[in-house]
Amino acid sequence: MKWNLRRVAARQGIWRSDQLHAAFAGVGFNPSPSKVAALWSNRPITVRLDDLDQMCAALDCTVNDLLEAETVRWPSMCEGAGAEPVGDNAGPAGAIRSC
Repeated sequence: MKWNLRRVAARQGIWRSDQLHAAFAGVGFNPSPSKVAALWSNRPITVRLDDLDQMCAALDCTVNDLLEAETVRWPSMCEGAGAEPVGDNAGPAGAIRSC
């Protein structure tokens, strides 16, 4: 996921984490200054849904504005497995699935 907090805040004329903290306080969201600084500086590993709702209220945005899905290429299950078939030849006759 891409974290777009700074871009969304900039659309509201917010350029520093202390301004963001003030905007959050305006809607009754009172995270610690260190939490606001961390949200401002880094992509969070976790964010509570309630916190996202309050951030969106403060920034007049949606969750889709703050979080943007990125395409991630996951390794194929067969990468690095060689060309060996997958399955058991000892069972009943049937097709053996290979990678």
